[in-house]
Amino acid sequence: MKPLPVSVALLALFLAASYQDLAVAADAGADGGGGGVPVPDGVCEGKCKNRCSQKVAGRCMGLCMMCCGKCAGCVPLGPLAPKDECPCYRDMKSPKSGRPKCP
Repeated sequence: MKPLPVSVALLALFLAASYQDLAVAADAGADGGGGGVPVPDGVCEGKCKNRCSQKVAGRCMGLCMMCCGKCAGCVPLGPLAPKDECPCYRDMKSPKSGRPKCP
């Protein structure tokens, strides 16, 4: 009758691992991010070039690329487009100052 405790232990280990995966997935989406959806660099690069076309490109592009990646590729359509088009992009704040992080 020893196989039963081993089976129960393996089942408990499997359930614990599954729970941990669910918790990590929930954490990825809790900050308003894109839920961990990978976005090809070319997609963000094109959108950010458009978004930063009227700004100093270096700093704007770096911040925009970071925001685009975290927001599953969502970037407002033009340099003057309202951030309301992308709530994740709009709501991302700088941890130090609390000001909007995304250009």
